[in-house]
Amino acid sequence: MHTGILSAIGNTPLVELTKIFGSTPFRLYAKLESLNPGGSIKDRPAFKILSEGMRSGEISPDAVVIESSSGNMGIGLAQACSYFGLRFICVVDPKTTTQNIRLLKTYGAHIDKVTEPDLATGEYLQARINRVKELVATIRNAYWPNQYANTNNSSVHHQTMREIVEALGGRVDMMFCATSTCGTLRGCAEYVRAQGLKTRIIAIDAVGSVIFGGERGKRLVPGHGAAVRPALFKPNLADECVQVTDLECITGCRLLARREAILSGGSSGAVIMAINHLRPVIASDSVCAAILPDRGERYLDTIYSDEWVQRHFGDVSYLWEEREAVYA
Repeated sequence: MHTGILSAIGNTPLVELTKIFGSTPFRLYAKLESLNPGGSIKDRPAFKILSEGMRSGEISPDAVVIESSSGNMGIGLAQACSYFGLRFICVVDPKTTTQNIRLLKTYGAHIDKVTEPDLATGEYLQARINRVKELVATIRNAYWPNQYANTNNSSVHHQTMREIVEALGGRVDMMFCATSTCGTLRGCAEYVRAQGLKTRIIAIDAVGSVIFGGERGKRLVPGHGAAVRPALFKPNLADECVQVTDLECITGCRLLARREAILSGGSSGAVIMAINHLRPVIASDSVCAAILPDRGERYLDTIYSDEWVQRHFGDVSYLWEEREAVYA
């Protein structure tokens, strides 16, 4: 059993949301993954991948951990590497926020930045992965966690789902989960099926993401959807998929902050708006759970910045103002 900061990962609170939609015939609970010590759900796989790698000998004491990340996974790995005394190189791209780069550096990570998208796909994600492979091939004792394919990224979320089920007395009718690497989605779905639960798994993907076969398009909210389908994806993981736009993510985040006093990241806003889409068909007396993956302080210059929103979408403040009036 680990001591220190990493022992605080997991067992995050599950709170009932009673104000976000006003009165509803179902009960809705939110898993607050922002309260992991590194600020997001990615603390779980970061710790799991590194601890399993060290246990198996795949990661030596003088290893150099190298991963592609635009934010939360990189921060989770930087925190764990700092604790374990491992060197860490995080490959980022121009979309990575200044705040996240500062957080990574504060934990001691070295930043390696790609400046151009991949020529074949036109995507920064593929360019980052290509750069990771280059570094792994040239640096002695390099280790690539490969969050996009590493099954430790998914298996750790058996515990996430177990925490939700146990907190709700064994009954979860619907579980809402945002997708990116598909680690959380796959782990939760595997647990539900292994336990023979009747829980319906609802995946939330981004408009512009290719995970569930959508057409690739521009996306502004990091950690929501993916430009490349991850190896962890399986076609039968979700019972249903709801696609949500960037603007809906922003609306959901603003509503969470104003109505529930929960400051959350972009994918959390996506989860809220997906639930809103399905509200008319959610059965009365259902018990629903939603995973809110990270905290909102990392988005103060984007999602919560009126200037940033207006620059990309125009004056759309009426969206959350109208919804506040409707839900009141």
